[in-house]
Amino acid sequence: MELTHLGHACFLVDTGAARLLIDPGVHSRFEELRGLDAVLVTHQHADHVDVERLRPLLEANPGAALVVDPDTATAVAGLPRPAVVARPGERLALGGATVEVLGDLHADVYADVPGCTNAAYLVDGGAFLHPGDSFVAPEVSVDVLAVPIDAPWLKLAEAVDYVRAVGPRVAVPMHEGETTDPAKLAGMLAAFSPEGVVRRLAIGEPAAL
Repeated sequence: MELTHLGHACFLVDTGAARLLIDPGVHSRFEELRGLDAVLVTHQHADHVDVERLRPLLEANPGAALVVDPDTATAVAGLPRPAVVARPGERLALGGATVEVLGDLHADVYADVPGCTNAAYLVDGGAFLHPGDSFVAPEVSVDVLAVPIDAPWLKLAEAVDYVRAVGPRVAVPMHEGETTDPAKLAGMLAAFSPEGVVRRLAIGEPAAL
């Protein structure tokens, strides 16, 4: 699998059989991508989906399915093609890849502040897990896990606990687009996680994982 971190929570996942773009938000760079099989959105927040820039991307990728969580469906209703609404427990065939939909809600932001739906995406039985803004832990082994490291709803200790609970071979830090020192947070995650598991990817550079 080849993984490209495109900024914040956005990743291009190339399985060899499918090209999947996950969470193209306002802090990410994705406009030039072509040959996509699907664009997947975990939830409605702008750092995970930039609806205005999504329109030309879909026009340039006519074969790409658009997959969104239930709460995002209304926001993307005017885009060039109907969205597939992803619900927990579903298994989607996208290009030559299989994507399972996990989770349900965004992680708690604070006390009784209402949350929104959040669809986590598990690619090819555990090859890659993008949890969105959640700490969903599947019942299967995960090879590569994307891990949020900075957010109003997150403590770094929770990110460490998440890596330890899921136990991936590789944990890739993400959700750092609004912090001034992402290297510090990624380094702290690595220091408290199992040795050699955390791998920070250079933005825009494909990595074979």
